[in-house]
Order: sequence, then C-alpha cells, then structure tokens
Amino acid sequence: MPTIFEAFGFRLDDGSAEAVQARNNASCVFMATQCDGGGNRFSTQISLNSPEHQELVQLYPNRTQLMPGVCSIQSDPQSPPWIVCPRRLLALAGAQGSPYQAATEQNMIAKLAYPAGTRLGVWREVSVNTSQVVDGQKKSFEYNFDYVIYPVGRSRLADVAAYVGLPVRKVKNALEDHYTIALRDGEDWVEDFAALPTDTYHPYPGIIEIMTSSTSGGNKKTRTTIPQAFEDAMLGKPHQAPGINKRQVWARMVSQLVVKSEVGNAWGGKTLWLIQDVLAQYINEATGLNLGDFVATVTNQVNVMSFRYPKQLNGSTGPLSLQFENLYAGPISTSTDGQQGFEAIIRTPLFPTIDRLIAGILTARRGRSLVA
Repeated sequence: MPTIFEAFGFRLDDGSAEAVQARNNASCVFMATQCDGGGNRFSTQISLNSPEHQELVQLYPNRTQLMPGVCSIQSDPQSPPWIVCPRRLLALAGAQGSPYQAATEQNMIAKLAYPAGTRLGVWREVSVNTSQVVDGQKKSFEYNFDYVIYPVGRSRLADVAAYVGLPVRKVKNALEDHYTIALRDGEDWVEDFAALPTDTYHPYPGIIEIMTSSTSGGNKKTRTTIPQAFEDAMLGKPHQAPGINKRQVWARMVSQLVVKSEVGNAWGGKTLWLIQDVLAQYINEATGLNLGDFVATVTNQVNVMSFRYPKQLNGSTGPLSLQFENLYAGPISTSTDGQQGFEAIIRTPLFPTIDRLIAGILTARRGRSLVA
C-alpha cells in the first residue's frame, strides 16, 4: 500500500524539533521557505476555509490555504521511496543552498565543467518561445527550462539591449527590480547579469532538468488523492497515498530529452537531466535503452545524472541527503561504429509474440464490426 514517506523534507516518523517545526510552518527544508508543492501542484492546494478540513485548521490556525508538502511516496516498506517533488531532488534556492543537497549540487556543477572560480547565476523556469521560417515553413521552439546556470558579469545596459534586440528602456524596466543598475561615465551598467559573449570570451549555459515521478491521481472516495493522504498523515491517522505512475514520468522525459539536449549543445553548453535511480531502472526495463552501456565520467551529447537514497533509510533524524549514483552520457543517435544512441529510449524493449495480443483481446471491450 503506497504511503507518504517524506513531508516538508522529513520522514513522517521523524519527531525531532526540526521536523516538527517544518511541519508546523509548512516550510520546505530544501528551499528554506514556504513549501510551494514543487511549483507544479497548485491544483492540490487545500482550502482551509472548507468545513471538511476543520481538524487540519487546528494545526494551521492562521492559514487559509495549505500546500500539501509531499516529497516522496513509498509503495511498500521494503521498496525505495519515489520522489514526487522536484525540490526534493534539487532546489537551487536560497542564498547558500540547502546543506542536505550540497553533494547533489556539487556533483552537478562539476559535470558542467566551468573553469574554477567562474561566478555563476541561476535562473529557474526560463521560457524560450521563438519562431522563424525554415525552408519556407514556419518552425517554432516553445520550451521551459527548469533551471539555467550561466556565467555572470558586469555589462553595459545598451549592450544587453542590443544583444537581445529590445529597446534600452524596456530592458531596464525588466531588470531594475532584480539587479543593480549603476551609472558610470554617463552610461548605465547592470551587475551580475548573464555575461555577454565577446571575441575572446565565450560563456555557455548549463541547462538543468529535474525529472521526478508522477502519481496515479488517487481516488477521492477512498481518500487516496495527494491532499487527502497528506491531511490524514498530518493528523496522525492511517493514510493511503496514490500510486506511482512510472510510464507518465518516462513519457514526459522522453518528449523533451533530445530537444533540450540538442539545444544545449547548439549553445555551446550542456543539458543535465537529474533523475532518481528507480527511474533509471524503469527506463532500462521499459525501453530499448540500456543505461548500463552509457556509464561515463565525462559528459556527451545527452547527459543523465542519477541519485539515490541512502541504503539505510531509518534510525536517524533529519532530512536524508541523496547520494550520486551514475552519470549516463552518450550520443543522441547510434554512431557509425555501432555505439548505441539515446534515441533507443523511444524504442520497444522487446517484441511480444502475437499470442500476447490475442490474450489482451480476451479482456478488452468489443467495438463495432467492419467489412474490408
């Protein structure tokens, strides 16, 4: 039976003062701020004005809304937890970052291979929407990047405006609430913004994509939705969480893997996909890709970093720090020398015999008849 393993960064059985404070404040220990549900779970927000949540109101008397702070779900006590919130894997938030994610962050930065001492900026949820005519046909690129890491420096505001192709006033309005703009020798300069390329300096981006699990949605009648399971867990009641939807998370990843890897390479940078070891195992089982063939120490066209929970999950208090498992790196397409490419992730892992199709028809709903 699936149950919540971690909420607000702590195991449910963690009774330490730090864990209790995080639950009472509904705060994310990895972001050092209020839990936002991972930034993609707003539909699960609980309205505490509703009469059905009066018990929960006693725990959160000064709130009208509460985001279920579910970090991970465990299918059964013998199975490893599945992370369902991207902040749990890596948040890249706060001035100093989370001490519990320091190893994850350091491993990621090392794989981006910036020169030692390079000052880097981090931007999250960066949208790139553009289009142009290619061979007489309109083509569009519309994608969001979880995080963009990029060298920062001091630039003339006029140079930034010229580089992005916008009026200086519009650029200044966009920047002045978040950056220091100083007047020097009669010109505006912006501090700590993305460094502009020059003839001798070629900064490159690191694109970071966090891929965590989806859930099956649950059932309101059996109280197995995320909000209901969270509410029961916070109240100390027995609870049942929704199951893990492995195929959906793989489908979300595969739909973007090649595109975002290609564009990172085209910009002279790297795209890193951060996943959990259990997702890597599922990819091995459910696709034509054998990740074991891609274990590497240096990056390539496609780069996937896997992390795992410590082998010992119980017996101590405090948030669990994830451990780096492997870098899987390789080309997008199969090379002429026979090296497999990551395109195999969209291939079938095996070809079932046709008797398996007939077995499926046995229990399928029958439709209308046709005549050829």
